[in-house]
Amino acid sequence: MGWLTKILKGSSHKFSDGQCNGRYREDRNLEGPRYSAEGSDFDKEEIECAIALSLSEQEHVIPQDDKGKKVIEYKSETEEDDDDEDEDEDEEYMRAQLEAAEEEERRVAQAQIEEEEKRRAEAQLEEIEKQLAKARLEEEEMRRAKAQLEEDEQLAKAIQESMNVGSPPRYDLGNILQPYPFLIPSSHRICAGCQAEIGHGRFLSCMGGVWHPECFCCHACDKPIIDYEFSMSGNRPYHKLCYKEQHHPKCDVCHNFIPTNPAGLIEYRAHPFWMQKYCPSHERDGTPRCCSCERMEPKDTKYLILDDGRKLCLECLDSAIMDTHECQPLYLEIREFYEGLHMKVEQQIPMLLVERSALNEAMEGEKHGHHHLPETRGLCLSEEQTVTTVLRRPRIGAGYKLIDMITEPCRLIRRCEVTAILILYGLPRLLTGSILAHEMMHAWLRLNGYPNLRPEVEEGICQVLAHMWLESETYAGSTLVDIASSSSSSSSAVVSASSKKGERSDFEKKLGEFFKHQIESDSSSAYGDGFRQGNQAVLKHGLRRTLDHIRLTGTFP
Repeated sequence: MGWLTKILKGSSHKFSDGQCNGRYREDRNLEGPRYSAEGSDFDKEEIECAIALSLSEQEHVIPQDDKGKKVIEYKSETEEDDDDEDEDEDEEYMRAQLEAAEEEERRVAQAQIEEEEKRRAEAQLEEIEKQLAKARLEEEEMRRAKAQLEEDEQLAKAIQESMNVGSPPRYDLGNILQPYPFLIPSSHRICAGCQAEIGHGRFLSCMGGVWHPECFCCHACDKPIIDYEFSMSGNRPYHKLCYKEQHHPKCDVCHNFIPTNPAGLIEYRAHPFWMQKYCPSHERDGTPRCCSCERMEPKDTKYLILDDGRKLCLECLDSAIMDTHECQPLYLEIREFYEGLHMKVEQQIPMLLVERSALNEAMEGEKHGHHHLPETRGLCLSEEQTVTTVLRRPRIGAGYKLIDMITEPCRLIRRCEVTAILILYGLPRLLTGSILAHEMMHAWLRLNGYPNLRPEVEEGICQVLAHMWLESETYAGSTLVDIASSSSSSSSAVVSASSKKGERSDFEKKLGEFFKHQIESDSSSAYGDGFRQGNQAVLKHGLRRTLDHIRLTGTFP
């Protein structure tokens, strides 16, 4: 019965604050009454439980301590419950860890989803902002278009109201109380065009007056102006197209309206004498000019092509001299002109009309003389040469080209200080005569023993004689006499020479003025400045005293 006593002793053990085998547990039986073995009856069920527990302890192997003694290990029911609860706590801990890991994964996934949704939201927001900006731009354009339309409508309305196109008011003559409309009395409206009274009906109010619609007419075409817009020039109304036709300059070459430059201004070129207006582009596109009058070739006109490539307009062609034989009468007139100035040339100097190539070759072989570049049109020879001259006038062939020109070489022999005078063929009579008068003065200076003169003096006095001859062709001889000489004999000579000239066409007179203008406005030092100095000296001192001063000093007085 020792085991029973042990059990009974064990059952009389008091628990302190729920402590058992070094563990703290909570026992449900602690709340009930405690019984001791002394003087108490054991419950049958407790005895049976103790017997069963003792039997179970005998079935276990008894462990031994370090000294080989057997140690009985006792486990109470409470300790087994503790083990189970430990396992439950471990499982609960593992479950908690697993749930925490799953929760972390869910949180990361949720964060990624939120980040993706945020990115999509930002992209969507950016797209919306672009659409809004585009919508605002379209709205601004629509607003501007609407404002422009409203402005145009207001302008049209104002013009329409100014025209007063309303029908005449009707009155009920039977009703004496009918109100009279507030209108300007018709007797006060007088048409500014026909000066007649404007009754009830349509009228225009513009330019500080009122008009019948049929009286407000374009100053150019004399047709009524029915457009809402019109142009003004000198207080005169024009259709816009009529105004452009009359006042917008047209090119005299291509006949189109001269375009505006990048600054919006009308820019054109004009010849200083002929005032031929043309587009600036024609100076670069190879548009040909007449070799005589320098006018550009219009697109609806064909210029004559000479065999050396020069072009001649039809007006200059009308009086052009084409061969040496045809030029002889003009040569005699020039000699008579010099004789009338008491400057007779005694020697018979050959005069030849030549092509440009022959003139250039002769100029290269000439040792003396000054030539007006870029093109020389006359030459006074002092050396013996063989020159090709134009023997017979060519005729006009297909394509406005000269054909059938006959030339022959001419051997020039020096018999005096001057061998010959060469003149470029194909020039108008007045230009040919002025060149011939210029070269004749070179010959006169050499034949009369004038020393080697500076270019400004020699070319200048030669240009003065050419200018004087042109004046004799265009003005009365008395004006020239006062300039050239004070003697009556020279006056009669010039008048007699002028009386031989037939009636000149208006263009030929204009051409003579142009050749004088060329001499007067020449910008070169020898030909231009020399002429101006020499002409001033002749006007002040006379031709004879000027020539005497040149012989003595080599300069102008």
